[in-house]
Amino acid sequence: MRTLISTAFISLDGVVDSPGGEAGYRNAGWTFKDVEFLPEAFEIKGREQQEATAMLLGRVSYQAFSPVWPDMEDFADYKAMPKYVVSTTLTEDDLVSNWGETTILRSLDEVAALKETEGGPIIVHGSAALNHGLSDAGLIDRYHLLVFPLLLGAGKRLFSDTDKDTQKLKLVEHEAYANGLQKQVFDVVR
Repeated sequence: MRTLISTAFISLDGVVDSPGGEAGYRNAGWTFKDVEFLPEAFEIKGREQQEATAMLLGRVSYQAFSPVWPDMEDFADYKAMPKYVVSTTLTEDDLVSNWGETTILRSLDEVAALKETEGGPIIVHGSAALNHGLSDAGLIDRYHLLVFPLLLGAGKRLFSDTDKDTQKLKLVEHEAYANGLQKQVFDVVR
């Protein structure tokens, strides 16, 4: 079974909305506007590209990343990696042609089936709504979180507010940095 890893820039109060400056959110760009950049705090992002063998995205994140990431040197390792987009509305005509093989999945059942295939880790970037569904369905195996020392208040959150049984996590890696960022890697305990 493949490992499904949710990776996120997240504020201390759980907001993941528009960390890179996407339009439409009043605190957009909070990862670089409000916290000093320290390269060592982002080591995990490079490691993710080296270790992941596929990327899973929701429609909104796919439509935000696909026009930009294929040409960015920082995300070069993702270009040839197979991508899967979970969407009930996206069509083949909506997919970009310069970002490698992309497959549209129509349900979480199809994500569960993907996890059963041969291969290495699948990384989930952005995709707040997808993360909610994946978590509620018990499909996420690990969280890679870079927690920013900010309280953003409103905005999309990583974790759903579904009333469900407690989900235990095991801290497997952590580090705090001089700029207040914290790296927290959790395995989901089954």
